[in-house]
Amino acid sequence: MRENARVADVFKSGRGDYQELVDEISALLGAPATLENRDFELIAFAAYDSDGEFDEADLDPVRTRSILTRRSTAAVRRWFEGFGIARATGPVRIPPTPEAGVYRGRICLPVRHRSVVLGYVWLLADEPGPSEAQLSTAMEVAARIGDLLADEAQAGADLTRELRAVLIAERGWQQDMAVAELRTALGARAEGLHTLVCIDPWPSADPDDAPSVRTIPAATALCTVPRRGRGSRTPTAGQSLALLVRLRSADVLTPALTAAARLLREAGGPRGTGPAAAGVADVRHGLTELGIAWQEASGAARAALAEPRLGPVAQWASIGPYRLLTSLPPQAAHDTAVRVLLTPAHRELARTAEVFLDCAGQAGRTAAALGIHRQTLYYRLSRVEQLTGLDLDDGEDRLLLHMALKGARL
Repeated sequence: MRENARVADVFKSGRGDYQELVDEISALLGAPATLENRDFELIAFAAYDSDGEFDEADLDPVRTRSILTRRSTAAVRRWFEGFGIARATGPVRIPPTPEAGVYRGRICLPVRHRSVVLGYVWLLADEPGPSEAQLSTAMEVAARIGDLLADEAQAGADLTRELRAVLIAERGWQQDMAVAELRTALGARAEGLHTLVCIDPWPSADPDDAPSVRTIPAATALCTVPRRGRGSRTPTAGQSLALLVRLRSADVLTPALTAAARLLREAGGPRGTGPAAAGVADVRHGLTELGIAWQEASGAARAALAEPRLGPVAQWASIGPYRLLTSLPPQAAHDTAVRVLLTPAHRELARTAEVFLDCAGQAGRTAAALGIHRQTLYYRLSRVEQLTGLDLDDGEDRLLLHMALKGARL
């Protein structure tokens, strides 16, 4: 029952760019409908009921998992593709198979554009199900979905250069010109709500190795961007991945968070070279502040790499003091007074000082967090003062030390 309630909440709140067309098919055929891309990742769904209420009978384990996780497993994908849906040009009827978790029969409407399958509309439909005339009309709606998917994929593929130009341009007229070019390419879509997602690091600089925007619901454009030092325009080793995401509401970041989680899985795949994190910028209306949004997204990703409790997907609004620290130049963490504390020989003292400051200078909390006796804590703090020349009873000295220790993580 609890799982059913969670899915009901998703049904009532989830909306994608294709929602109206999915609702149209659901109403036309009198059956719950789900739209997935060709990689079986959820784009939109509709729970059909004549009185407008959610019906628990709409669920079986496969459908529940698809809605809650927004994707199907590889095993489920192989099972359904065994019915020939990737080659079909018309509706495919799939019987119920309880042993596979499919408790209700399905009808799959292939979503195609110029003979290329781009996705699937799934309908829960017990026998006898919709008539052939109804299915024929539904396939016409599915064709309209295919046109939208194709247009979106083409626009996204063509916007790689424009998005990268915005993100790497120098501030001022160069960035203004890049934004104007991206705005022209996007047309009416440019004035909607957007956010940027950063995946840092991304394992490849090859554009062909980047995922296609057609597989990421709500994605507008995607590109790789050279990583840069904090507070610097100078490239550092490696690449980040940038994703421009459209939003329907400034209060609902679900499309961006879902995309970030999916891209992190790819970043950590066989090509991955180490830990990766994602950052999500604040929401913007239009494109004017995309340069600032990219600083936020990349800063949030770096904060999540430095402080794992913030990640693996960190929102700019939720990283606290790292919003300031990520904008500081790299040398700021190596202040003269603190430099000696940051050497490997004093790692334990640096950790003690950071936890002490995180605990607002409360000795009892600090000792408990570190698992040491209070006298041991006092001895270590006195050593910190001796090494740095800072007075831990002085607010400004505490602030300097705390900022330097947090900054060193970046």
